[in-house]
Amino acid sequence: MIAPKKRLEIRKPIKRLTSIYLGILIWVIFFGTWQLASSLGWVNALLVPGPIDVIEALRELIFERGFVSDIFDSIWRVVISFLLASAVAIPLGILMGSFHGLESFFNPFVSAWRYLPAPSFIPVLLMWFGTGETPKLALLFIGVVFFLITMVMDYTKKIRVELLETAETLGANRNQLVRTVIIPAVLPDIFIAMRQMLAVTWTYLVIAEIVASTTGIGAMMMRARRFLHTDEIMAGIMIIGVLGLLFDLFFRYLHRKLFAYLY
Repeated sequence: MIAPKKRLEIRKPIKRLTSIYLGILIWVIFFGTWQLASSLGWVNALLVPGPIDVIEALRELIFERGFVSDIFDSIWRVVISFLLASAVAIPLGILMGSFHGLESFFNPFVSAWRYLPAPSFIPVLLMWFGTGETPKLALLFIGVVFFLITMVMDYTKKIRVELLETAETLGANRNQLVRTVIIPAVLPDIFIAMRQMLAVTWTYLVIAEIVASTTGIGAMMMRARRFLHTDEIMAGIMIIGVLGLLFDLFFRYLHRKLFAYLY
């Protein structure tokens, strides 16, 4: 007798269409429960407006109050700061993961900075750079770069020793080992680390934009707070979530295209 197929099996793949349906279902449940709680008066409508009210506020912000420019300002800040952090973290992380001497030199410094909360630098950044774009970019940079260095270093250290020994046996020198063995081997994991840390950049965005800022999603949310426009604040949160999801999907797509052999 054939045993009935289980609905949930450990580490077993499911159909693509089923995966899409399940991903949509969780959002239907979430927004449905939220709207039901608001409609039935289970929550304070002023403090927790329903999703329909939030979507209406978002429509007004976009089509009547120029919110699109705030969205692009926020995207620009996230992208620029993240690219700067990656330009520093990726080569340094690879070198630290490849050479124990460099790891011993840099790691105590990098590890200490990882435990310092980035928002605590706001007063100093304002004194150093004023109230322009620089302190915002610096805050986002500090919030990401040290974690990204550590992740790249750890991924580099996990490269199989056999690969290096084989290349050395074939006559590869130090530079060739780094360029033709280590970097290609660790590059897929670096993209994973970048995808993970880009999410952290978005979480720091609102903090960065409340620092003497008049533009951006965070600045809009702070203006809405003054007048108790909770629906606009929720709309800003929703937009950040959507943008974060789009960036995440882009990195997944890029990973599959660049490293198709892994799939």
